Amino acid sequence: MFTGIIEEIGSVLNVPPTGKSGKISIKAVGVLQGSKIGDSIAVNGVCLTITAIADGLFFADVMAETLRRSNLGSLKPGDKVNLERALSSDGRFGGHIVSGHIDGTGVISRFKNEENATWVYVNTSSEIINLIVEKGSIAIDGISLTVASVTESDFAASIIPHTGQETTLLEKKIGDKVNLENDIIGKYVQKLMGLRLQQSPKDRDKKFLDWLES
Repeated sequence: MFTGIIEEIGSVLNVPPTGKSGKISIKAVGVLQGSKIGDSIAVNGVCLTITAIADGLFFADVMAETLRRSNLGSLKPGDKVNLERALSSDGRFGGHIVSGHIDGTGVISRFKNEENATWVYVNTSSEIINLIVEKGSIAIDGISLTVASVTESDFAASIIPHTGQETTLLEKKIGDKVNLENDIIGKYVQKLMGLRLQQSPKDRDKKFLDWLES
């Protein structure tokens, strides 16, 4: 589990061929402190398992599916990526619950400056939009952010200077693809409500009476 508080910006050394599985190697410093083989590191919000560490690099296996479903498949050597180690049991919970299993991608459509903040607008699918609420949480490339506005086709997050300096988000360009992970609480609510709506009122009433009698 992660919190969406980026610890370090790493640099990609090598990536697998487009659409093919293989190993990714990333230059890093801070996230390697105390890390070992088998530990998890979120790379642009995608949870990867460390398979080797050597000379300021860590290596991880990536599946073809991961490359297709995320922006990891479009990375090139030298690209910058957001890195976060899995939350330790005694760590501060500074962001929100982030699983490292992204729901899909979006495309940056525009930026808007407002005093000391920068609004980043992202277009994405209705499946992701349906789970976004204003003032709720979302992870963009692994960064825990508060939703500032949401419409039927896009949403925006307002980026403070510190977040801009400590992550890659404001280095992105219009048209760039970003990884998105919805708030896990909303996904559970959607799943449970869907199961409830599939039941007939009679079945729901019977289950409620059975619960009362138990």
